[in-house]
Amino acid sequence: MRAGHEGTGPGPITPDGCAVELYRRLSVGTEPDVIAAAVPAGAALLELGSGAGRVTVPLAARGFAVTAVDESAEMLAVVGERAPGVETVRSPIETLDLPRRFDAVVLGSFLVHTADHRTRQALLETCRRHVKDDGRVLIQREGADWHLDVPRERRDPGGYTVRIVSAQPVGDGVNSVHAEYVFPDARWTQTFLSRPLTREAFEGHLAEAGLAVDRYLTDDGTWALARPRRAREVSG
Repeated sequence: MRAGHEGTGPGPITPDGCAVELYRRLSVGTEPDVIAAAVPAGAALLELGSGAGRVTVPLAARGFAVTAVDESAEMLAVVGERAPGVETVRSPIETLDLPRRFDAVVLGSFLVHTADHRTRQALLETCRRHVKDDGRVLIQREGADWHLDVPRERRDPGGYTVRIVSAQPVGDGVNSVHAEYVFPDARWTQTFLSRPLTREAFEGHLAEAGLAVDRYLTDDGTWALARPRRAREVSG
């Protein structure tokens, strides 16, 4: 397991504590709607950290040409089962270097909140490296009180309960977050490290990677649309 990350429950667990069977079962949220509304119809999308395809599959069904990237072979196998036409690439996001660029790059699952600054910058540089100069980068952020409103739980329409049990400080502005997913027939837990980011800090990290926020796509600011800085400056 990656330091500070742990997962329990049935089936394979990835190094960052994600259970493959859990991610297969998770319901689709509003993410596909947000993404689809922000990019041109039929666009070529690079999804970084696709997991088992919870967002990948509905985007492909809407006609987007999706390339799904994940470092877990087990996760990508599920994507292949659910959406056979989707291109999958097994690679760490930080070192991905495909020989082409995309209309849009998606960095979801709050990956931008990784505890390590160097890893965050590598993630954002991968986004910049793979997006066209006139393209778009869509990034999912945590809510403003995400680490403060604990414990909390919600009942998903899919018939399971999600609990954020705790967010404990472990130093240097990082929290250890513990989550539980309770289904009628199974239970999974996940513990991971997460660094809260103010909007100012978030935009500063984007700038270091050559990106700039064009606009926030949701009222709560949890989805941002960024563009390459040079393209944005010219168009603006």
